[in-house]
Amino acid sequence: MTSKTEARLAELGITLPDAAAPAANYVPFVKTGNQLFISGQLPMESGAIAVTGKLGEGLQVEDGQKAAKLCAINLLAQAKAATGDLDKVVRLVKIVGFVNSTGDFTDQPKVINGASDFLVEAMGDSGRHARSAVSAASLPFGAAVEIEAIFEIAD
Repeated sequence: MTSKTEARLAELGITLPDAAAPAANYVPFVKTGNQLFISGQLPMESGAIAVTGKLGEGLQVEDGQKAAKLCAINLLAQAKAATGDLDKVVRLVKIVGFVNSTGDFTDQPKVINGASDFLVEAMGDSGRHARSAVSAASLPFGAAVEIEAIFEIAD
């Protein structure tokens, strides 16, 4: 049976990928109580980082938004791996978005809107969340964006 969120994703033409394995000595998620913490996700697509580079130096806001959306898709893939069923996700509590950007780039919130807008579209009102959007001098593997999340889950 398909979850409500996965049904919405299908309507959007999106199939969740398999959850990515960690790239170092950490776990992809931690469940504690009714909270699910998802480690930072990169803009992976078909097993490779799809958007690399620095915003304000070759990449435009639209490139960053694409990267942020891919990160959000991968967050949902990790949430499904953690719970077995996205219907067990009660709501998205918070995301923290890191934007690989130059010192004078100030549109980090616009970049992370690529994730926020997508998550609300996919999850409805339960996808509305608190968030931070910050600049980073560099990100792992040259990724343009990295996003971590906290979800509330049902017992």
